[in-house]
Formats: sequence, C-alpha cells, structure tokens
Amino acid sequence: METQPPSIHLFRHDPTRNMARFYSLEITPDLFGGVVLIRNWGRSGHRGQERRHWFASVEPAERERDIWQRRKLRRGYESRDGPDGQG
Repeated sequence: METQPPSIHLFRHDPTRNMARFYSLEITPDLFGGVVLIRNWGRSGHRGQERRHWFASVEPAERERDIWQRRKLRRGYESRDGPDGQG
C-alpha cells in the first residue's frame, strides 16, 4: 500500500448542474496520543461542514480515510493533484 499525504483535497465541478463542491480528508494528532480524521465538505468558496473521528492509532484512521476517498472518487470527485500537477 502506498503512503498518502496526511491531507487529501477532492473537487467536483459540473457547470450544467451548477455544482462546485469540495471534500477534504485530513489526519492530525490529538492531545492524548491518538489521531483525528477530519472530514470537511461543502460548496466551493464556503466553509462547509466538518466531522471528526477519533482513533487510537494512525493505521485505522488511514483505513477510514481511504474508504471515504474511494467513495468520493466513485461519485465523481477528482483530485487537483494530477500527474502533471494540474487537475
């Protein structure tokens, strides 16, 4: 399994449906020795909503992050970090 960055930013843009959305996933340490998976989503240009999931270690947080990333990619979200740096 290849390592991924602690933050993943996905975007979905469809002008025909007036859709401009973002979805971000970030893993950060907490104050008690565990980690937090922070999911943030909403319309581009707005603050959006946030949900936090606490884990005792990094591995289950990474598994959960990967699950959410696959879900969003299946729904049409794309990463701005393509092979050429453009997205």
